[in-house]
Amino acid sequence: MSILKKFTRIGKNRKFDYKPRFYDDKGKGNPYKIEPRFDKFRSTVNSPRGIKGKFNSAIDDVKTQGDRNLKIRLAVILAVLILIFLYIIDFDISIFFK
Repeated sequence: MSILKKFTRIGKNRKFDYKPRFYDDKGKGNPYKIEPRFDKFRSTVNSPRGIKGKFNSAIDDVKTQGDRNLKIRLAVILAVLILIFLYIIDFDISIFFK
């Protein structure tokens, strides 16, 4: 019976006392805390719960003025992609003109 106990016995977990080499106690925050870089600039992080809170945050996002160059660039890219799509499906534009 003692031979069976040797193979079925579960060992105890080892405990390690880990101390980081370059950790500064007096520094700012925990260096091992994973936090995305741009969370402090995003309006969607920690947004209020509920339909009214989501609606109000969406209205606030619409009211803020975005980058004008970005909007123009997006419009140009969309126009080019639409034209490429119409060319691929061989769309005939002459149906709009007499």
